[in-house]
Amino acid sequence: MLRIGGQRIPSQTLLLVVSDAVLVALGLLVGVFLRFLDFSLAGDYLHRSHTFGRFTLVVIICGLSLYFYDLYSPSVLNRRVELFVRILQALGTACLGLAILYYFDPDRSLGRGIAVLAAPSILILTLGWRLYLSATGWLLRDPERVLLVGTGQAGISLVREVVARPELHMRVVGFLDEKGENIGKSLVNPGIIGAVSDVETIARQQHIDRVILSLAERRGKTPVPGLLQLKFAGVAVEDAHSFHERTSGRIPLEHLAPSWLILSEGFSKSPVLLACKRGVDLIASTIALILALPVMGLIALAILIESGRPILFRQQRTGLLGRSFEILKFRSMYQNAEANGPVWAVDDDRRITRVGRIIRKFRVDELPQLFNVFRGEMSLVGPRPERPVFCQMLEQQIPYYALRHSVRPGITGWAQIKYQYGASVEETKTKLEYDLFYVKHISILLDLAVLFETMKVVIYGRGAR
Repeated sequence: MLRIGGQRIPSQTLLLVVSDAVLVALGLLVGVFLRFLDFSLAGDYLHRSHTFGRFTLVVIICGLSLYFYDLYSPSVLNRRVELFVRILQALGTACLGLAILYYFDPDRSLGRGIAVLAAPSILILTLGWRLYLSATGWLLRDPERVLLVGTGQAGISLVREVVARPELHMRVVGFLDEKGENIGKSLVNPGIIGAVSDVETIARQQHIDRVILSLAERRGKTPVPGLLQLKFAGVAVEDAHSFHERTSGRIPLEHLAPSWLILSEGFSKSPVLLACKRGVDLIASTIALILALPVMGLIALAILIESGRPILFRQQRTGLLGRSFEILKFRSMYQNAEANGPVWAVDDDRRITRVGRIIRKFRVDELPQLFNVFRGEMSLVGPRPERPVFCQMLEQQIPYYALRHSVRPGITGWAQIKYQYGASVEETKTKLEYDLFYVKHISILLDLAVLFETMKVVIYGRGAR
């Protein structure tokens, strides 16, 4: 199973990605044969040294466009009108992008004749394939049958999430009670169906695929012999916190023991990884600053016209290892907006200017933070830096909050693409769960995934306040 960080990529998604690449290539082949209407001439074209590179470029651009229009989301597959519209938008965007690229580099072009014939072929193939998958339910295997051993709160919270997320394609068969005294009692849905001591018998009778341990007290309560038999019979057995982490992309803090964090794999930061991450930050921030200068100039002019100076907003934030630094942003609020003290942003915040609402929606108010990245105070990807006054408060109210300072803060992060803006202690606690997942699984691949998702957030203007 392919994973990004610690979160697995569903096999259905991988199938769609691979099949799309094959179908786009097939559509290009159809375009070539229709253009020449001669197998020998088409064969000569396909055997040219540059053809493979040109085909690969089209496959990559089309794949990225399909990704940015959420066409690898299971929820879109079953809404046919939306599916049709999104595929048209995605392939139209891909054609536009390729046209711009070909204008600046004509040698990469397939040729107008082939492109015109290949485009409808790719549309028909990708749309037809998804409609076929939707109609036949071919992507949907039998739901994975899950059994909870124990009635601990971590397991109950996990089941609530599984029930709320049908895309996980899991069926919770029930709970096993530690003492076997509450059989038939409903905890979430379903309820208790047996005793922990009967785990092997019940798992075999119910054809269980995965057993999840959620014992309120493990000492002397864990049915070790039965679990060993199931494990060696091929049934997956894992801890509730590990399962929750893998499926949700966060580390739930509720009932989390320090021993789990200490003994859990991950949280490694090799010098090579940190050096590569810093190198990527330095190169990317330099290039981004050069490309963004015209946009930053226009934003600065708009702020100056509407509300005058200062253009930039400077504020102390907590960074790596708890050290403070001055963060840079385009000012999006009226001057002296916090004359009565620091407060969290809220929906329809009256302190925000008209220009501020626009630049916040598309997250371009964060562009000056590229200077923070260049100077080494921040990274492109990491937990968002918080103000020292809030950090002191949150460290007292939320366990493990200071652990997010073990890496450089970022312009964007795993929590930003997975959760809403944190404007309360409870929301900040949830964001910390995502931040801890990132700290545990930090990698260049995970950073790239976050950056791609952030581009979608910016394009669609999601989640801004």
